[in-house]
Amino acid sequence: MCQIYNVYCDESCHLEHDGLGVMVLGSICCPLDKTREIASQIRQIKETHGLPGRFETKWTKVSPAKVALYTDLINYFFDNNDLSFRALIVPDKSKLQHNTRGQTHDEWYYKMYFTLLKAILDPHCIYRIYLDIKDTHSGTRIAKLQDVIRNSMYDFNKQIIKSVQPVHSNEVEQIQLTDLLTGAVSYANRNLSSSPAKTALVNLIRTRSGYSLTQSTLLREKKFNVFVWHAQEEIDV
Repeated sequence: MCQIYNVYCDESCHLEHDGLGVMVLGSICCPLDKTREIASQIRQIKETHGLPGRFETKWTKVSPAKVALYTDLINYFFDNNDLSFRALIVPDKSKLQHNTRGQTHDEWYYKMYFTLLKAILDPHCIYRIYLDIKDTHSGTRIAKLQDVIRNSMYDFNKQIIKSVQPVHSNEVEQIQLTDLLTGAVSYANRNLSSSPAKTALVNLIRTRSGYSLTQSTLLREKKFNVFVWHAQEEIDV
């Protein structure tokens, strides 16, 4: 039987004119049969820190008072062999030249998502992809992304990509964990250091992963994979 995986995706600073140069797309992948167990264990970590299991963790909520919680969540990720993370980093959106490529920012955004996911996807496996709902246009964007990924994988019979669907981050523990790791990678690549708590978490991830978070890892890196994308590397998909 084909192995089935859930892939949870999130994004940081993805809008074209948000005034933030760095964009990061992130994803966590885990086997379908482990998802409930992982979600339960993440909720237990929250409860250990005196919080309700349904408390929504996210990078923007990192504070000195909760740094121990987020430290435990990051260590949980690295200690769990069923979880893997990949990030795609665009260092400077101001260098994008969509007009010369004959594309819109949204079209480029879909290409970047496929570039993020193509190193994860195995044509002999089955995937269910979940993205955090960002706004009222999420449904339209996700439907388009589903078409782009399937076409790029030649998955016309929908045998590889079973679904791409929006979810509410407060209801899915793995999306929250993806948000945390994606936010940390974004923080590192924006060269920020104003928050000692966030800086400590970035340094923890650097130590546990063995990577700077600002340079590409080898493509075959499984646990914490980073790809720094530059405009000249763009390909048509």
